[in-house]
Amino acid sequence: MPEHETRQLHAAPASPEARTTRRRLRACHECDWVSALPPLSPGERADCPRCGHALAIRHHRPAERSLALAISALIALSLAVSFPFVSFEFGGVGNRIELTQTATTMIGFHEPIVAVLIVLTILVLPAVYLLGVIWLQCGLLSREPLPYSRGIARSLSHMHPWMMADVFIVGALVSLIKVADMASIGLGASFWAFCAFAFLLLLTTQSLDSDWMWFSLSGEPLAPEGTRTGTTAAPQGLAGCPTCGLINRLTPEGKRHCRRCGEHLHERLPHSLQRTWALLAAATVMYVPANIYPIMTTTSLGQSQASTIIGGVVELWHMGSWPVATVIFTASVLVPVGKLFALAWLCLIVPRSDLNGNTRTRLYRMTEFIGRWSMVDVFVVAILVALIRADSLMSITPGPAAVAFGSVVVLTMLAAMTFDPRLIWDTPRARRASHLGNTVS
Repeated sequence: MPEHETRQLHAAPASPEARTTRRRLRACHECDWVSALPPLSPGERADCPRCGHALAIRHHRPAERSLALAISALIALSLAVSFPFVSFEFGGVGNRIELTQTATTMIGFHEPIVAVLIVLTILVLPAVYLLGVIWLQCGLLSREPLPYSRGIARSLSHMHPWMMADVFIVGALVSLIKVADMASIGLGASFWAFCAFAFLLLLTTQSLDSDWMWFSLSGEPLAPEGTRTGTTAAPQGLAGCPTCGLINRLTPEGKRHCRRCGEHLHERLPHSLQRTWALLAAATVMYVPANIYPIMTTTSLGQSQASTIIGGVVELWHMGSWPVATVIFTASVLVPVGKLFALAWLCLIVPRSDLNGNTRTRLYRMTEFIGRWSMVDVFVVAILVALIRADSLMSITPGPAAVAFGSVVVLTMLAAMTFDPRLIWDTPRARRASHLGNTVS
């Protein structure tokens, strides 16, 4: 097989009565189907035969690749925070900012929540993630896992959705295009270093072979006695760990900690629909001020003009910057509204029918993937506020809609995380039984 060829491998379903070897069994975290993983060579993957979710992906030299990429990304991040990020000049007056000023400037405008959100998503969490990868892979290469490796490995999957370096790059490009017609823009060494960092961070997250990593850290205990493939795990009193993949026997109350990684397990996430509804309601409430109040105010030659999200899109369209207007409209209007409606529809339809599971699962995956891209508008505001500082000649200040819109992004992401996609595949009877069990627990 060529080095970079990827072959889709589907674990073949068996009859519900069939017993299998208890080695290498997996319960899909999206549909709860129990399958036996086939032997995998580098460049191959095994997908759930029911919903297509990736159960395992095998990489070439996983430890060496992840270690090299993580070190490279960390070096690029160090360079990105050490040099000027971008500069502008307007009417003989200019300004130059560093990457960290996109967050610290927001504190000066009494927007600490937005500042913390920015510095966490583009700097702190990615740096902690990369250090965790380096720590893990160094231990695995020496064949002697370092202390706290299991806790670090478990935390990596939880940090992944909140790292938004790639979204920040899009926000930077949008903000620079917005002011390119009004001022002269210069890109510093930090800008290019951060672009390299975002790309290397993406490659690092994709290079992690979690199946191999957990086997190397803690081996693989056998699945519980009597585990059957070709059926779902919940009726057997089992649950697959969403972090390391190991199948575990649940307590009568439907709860347990994973034997291998320690992750807390449930037959179904407790009160999944109720929590999702609550978060969707909070996001809907916050979306109103996010669109009514200005997201930023532009002062040019002593004249101030407040701009809402929709107003900014309309202004960009009239200026002829329709590609940028389309990006902002998609990220700030279509994505959050579409995610609210999609999750609400899933919550409404799940208790009523068990048909079209694949279609609904694809819709859920899409809403989970696109949610973070709504942060583009928040990043645009942060960059412009830090960069455009020329007193009364030209300046930009953040509006109250910035924190409201940032809250919408966070709340919709949490709503997608609290929704349990396994409910999509449950029969109405199984849902009622699961609901009763969660109520009791």
